[in-house]
Amino acid sequence: MNESYRKYTIQTAGYDTERDGIVRGEIHTIEYPSRAVGSTRKAMVYTPPGYSAEQAYSVLYLLHGIGGDETEWYNHGKPQIILDNLYADQMLKPMIVVLPNGRAMLNDRAEGDIFAPDKIQAFETFESDLLHDLIPYIEMNYSVLTDRMHRAIAGLSMGGGQSLNIGLSNLDRFAWIGAFSPAPNTKLPELLLPEPQKTAELLSLLFISCGDLDSLKNVSDRTHAYLSQHSVPHIWVEENGDHDWPVWKNGLYQFSKLIF
Repeated sequence: MNESYRKYTIQTAGYDTERDGIVRGEIHTIEYPSRAVGSTRKAMVYTPPGYSAEQAYSVLYLLHGIGGDETEWYNHGKPQIILDNLYADQMLKPMIVVLPNGRAMLNDRAEGDIFAPDKIQAFETFESDLLHDLIPYIEMNYSVLTDRMHRAIAGLSMGGGQSLNIGLSNLDRFAWIGAFSPAPNTKLPELLLPEPQKTAELLSLLFISCGDLDSLKNVSDRTHAYLSQHSVPHIWVEENGDHDWPVWKNGLYQFSKLIF
């Protein structure tokens, strides 16, 4: 992976528009037991067109923002449409996409004060829920590859910070990491990558994107600067946009084409 800096990107026209006459994947809700939380939790799972238990698939874990839950991407980003179109254009490797709820607590709905300390803590607790509960459930119930080279994590805003925090501290589990407009929950770069060269050797892809009008862009800027300073290969995409869905949907579109 070579370092790449992209000042601006232009979305392909119609990349997120539902097409007629193509084979579609399926997206549905699952429930899994979470020892980390002590309850049964929900996630959504996208299986690609022609999904078959006779084939083993890579897995992308796609995380939401602070005001969302497992349905946020589905309701606002329509990832299944983006992915279906990429499959139709033969631009995507076969993969399952899991949309978890990154707020790992008993009442995991985005209700009341979403910035309350216990809710912020729940986004940190999610690391245990993901690693020890959700990933094992997916691997037991779907036909997936289970090595790090076939597992990716990405997310928007709070989920972008989670993706960097969890992915970079668990490179034995994730080789592909994406962050779209990562929020201030993102750890400082020196904590994310205390051994930059070791990290560089293990990463297959580190992708960060952000809108040029985003008030949280300083988080992405400092991470990009540190990565560049320490010669850690990565893709940095600075887009025309704010802290909003056009940037995040394009992040998924760009990132998903590059993984696996």
